[in-house]
Amino acid sequence: MEFLAAAIAIGLSAFGAGIGNGMIVSKTVESIARQPEQKGTLQTTMFIGVGIVEVVPIIGVVLAFLIFFGA
Repeated sequence: MEFLAAAIAIGLSAFGAGIGNGMIVSKTVESIARQPEQKGTLQTTMFIGVGIVEVVPIIGVVLAFLIFFGA
């Protein structure tokens, strides 16, 4: 049962991060298309957002290890 819980935690966190990254990048591309002069600022903000979203699967893996190994 712990294995299933760990797999679900990792899967859902990866799924959520994938959706979040897709939304961030698509909105950034739309914004750059509207205001090309702001490209540098928008890309910087996008990379910060993607970095923050990528923390979610890392936390999911940590939680999965805690669930699986019972710490």
